[in-house]
Amino acid sequence: MAKPKSLFFCQSCGYESAKWLGKCPSCGTWNGFVEEVVARDDAEKNEWRREPGRARQPKPRVLSEIESSGEMRIPTPDQELNRVLGGGIVPGSLILIGGEPGIGKSTLMLQVGLSLSALKILYVSGEESEQQIKMRAERIMTSTPSPQFYTLTETNTKNIFAAIESINPQLVIVDSIQTLYSGALDSAAGSIAQVRQCAAELMRFAKETYTSVFLVGHITKDGTLAGPKVLEHMVDTVLQFEGDRHLVYRILRTTKNRFGSTSEIGLYEMLGSGLREVSNPSEILISQKDGQLSGVAIGATLEGNRPLLIEIQSLVSPASYGTPQRTTTGFDQKRLNMLLAVLEKRGGFRLGTQDVFLNMAGGISVEDPAVDLAVCTAIVSSLEETPVSAKACFAAEVGLGGELRAVNRIDQRISEAEKLGFEEIYISRFNQKSSDLKNSKIKIHAFGKLSEVWANLFAK
Repeated sequence: MAKPKSLFFCQSCGYESAKWLGKCPSCGTWNGFVEEVVARDDAEKNEWRREPGRARQPKPRVLSEIESSGEMRIPTPDQELNRVLGGGIVPGSLILIGGEPGIGKSTLMLQVGLSLSALKILYVSGEESEQQIKMRAERIMTSTPSPQFYTLTETNTKNIFAAIESINPQLVIVDSIQTLYSGALDSAAGSIAQVRQCAAELMRFAKETYTSVFLVGHITKDGTLAGPKVLEHMVDTVLQFEGDRHLVYRILRTTKNRFGSTSEIGLYEMLGSGLREVSNPSEILISQKDGQLSGVAIGATLEGNRPLLIEIQSLVSPASYGTPQRTTTGFDQKRLNMLLAVLEKRGGFRLGTQDVFLNMAGGISVEDPAVDLAVCTAIVSSLEETPVSAKACFAAEVGLGGELRAVNRIDQRISEAEKLGFEEIYISRFNQKSSDLKNSKIKIHAFGKLSEVWANLFAK
């Protein structure tokens, strides 16, 4: 018997070396190499292989000779997932979904599998027993279970592929990739080499059989997907399931998508019976208040193609210590510091001795610069103890000179505000030229500077 061969792998990117290295040549990480025992002699018989009679010999083809079959997708009953994936599941795609422990990754995948009653589904779990899967399925099922939904509790890829060949599923869900191991390697499940090897075998299976595969992935304490970085390069789509475990709302984001946009989001509400789609996020992102409060403004933002109206809350109070605090939740702190400097320099507001706290209601994070005007309005409202009208919203970027800059797709933002019952919106005058605004029933205030907004808004 041949002596097992050991190699060194970088824990950050999966770079392979025959000897230990202090610094990874690929990603530059220091002290990230670990030794793992590998055995390549019997690797082929443990990997996915087509039957000998069905083997296809690939050959180079001219692009013009390839027949175009159009865009084929498998739509799911989950409209939020369809939006994030770009319209549905692409046959033969490999999709990786990651998130914090307990955020709802397994629940979402189980719901998707149970809802696709027209397809033959194989749900592979390396973390739960069949009885545990049954308990979760009974909790989230609203109808009779599909007779084509199969479960398998296995971690060896050889046995998983044997089960796949026996039932020929149209969709495979693996929970999770870190629990699988391949007999081609001697290292433990969850190691860098095993994660890469198992993902490569599943990718080969998906491309050769045109079967879609979902992979559930763990994340590290830094919030990145566990395993080599090459795992994210291998798959077609990377989804990130986000949210605070202490709140009920979850956000599904796309960080990579070969078949669609990477700027779409899906919003869910975690209930005792599973995850519920939130079709109108603006209604839950705006608080229901009995009276008007200072320091609150509504900003019109965009997440992908979806317009959202979000409540921005600010609290400005005298600093108790020498250095004032600048604390944000859901907003970039450096951008907040920039806006505070603009307010002090261009607006004349004395904020150098004030603590400023900023919060995006609903637990959502916003990077759209179109909420700059709403952020500034909320801060000034709290500083001056003057409430802002609950029927007004804001959509404009603020420049360093205190000017209001135009934002894209202003017509969609105004349409969403009008649909939710807002009566007026403050925008940049450079957006007023849009021909789509002429048919709007909402009152539009278009200004060029922050000082003009304050004069109109707080003079009422």
